[in-house]
Amino acid sequence: MSAQRILVIEDDLDIANVLRLDLTDAGYAVEHADSAMNGLIRAREDHPDLILLDLGLPDFDGGDVVQRLRKNSAVPIIVLTARDTVDEKVRLLGLGADDYLIKPFHPDELLARVKVQLRQRISESLSMGELTLDPQKRLVTYKAEELRLSPKEFDILALLIRQPGRVYSRQEIGQEIWQGRLPEGSNVVDVHMANLRAKLRDLDGYGLLRTVRGVGYALRG
Repeated sequence: MSAQRILVIEDDLDIANVLRLDLTDAGYAVEHADSAMNGLIRAREDHPDLILLDLGLPDFDGGDVVQRLRKNSAVPIIVLTARDTVDEKVRLLGLGADDYLIKPFHPDELLARVKVQLRQRISESLSMGELTLDPQKRLVTYKAEELRLSPKEFDILALLIRQPGRVYSRQEIGQEIWQGRLPEGSNVVDVHMANLRAKLRDLDGYGLLRTVRGVGYALRG
């Protein structure tokens, strides 16, 4: 799989650049947004694995960003702020933030908290209706029956099930699963999707996988 993606929403460019450097050195792919609105747009379009969110943004409060993100996303959110009060922590956690880090903080503490959130996300079982996927055991079941998949088929299904209904293009699937190493014009993605569809059909789950002609693939949400 490709590097895990972290979106940094921070209006202070000096802080943002330090965060980018620390996270990149740790092996993460980092994107940056300098305002709440830009951050919401990037989160919707890029689907990051984790968000680092500054509380004091120029256009509106970080708490509002958390609320808006939680309307349609379960992405882990770590809030970065200088507001060190119990009431503020309770408020943000209540809005849906996953963790809270007080500025200034040591890079090692930030990286440790990032790893915890990403590890929890990876280890959690994913489900959509009667379809369940266990990332740690590499096990997929549908209607309580095991679905035997190849490693790449499992990775594709894990990608799709994280956001049911979202259509992934062939290029996006190739980038995520094969790190963009597929030659132009390759039908490898289509072959794997056909195999995955056939295996789902064998368990009476043919309709779970949706093909959007000329665009890509999605799980029916």
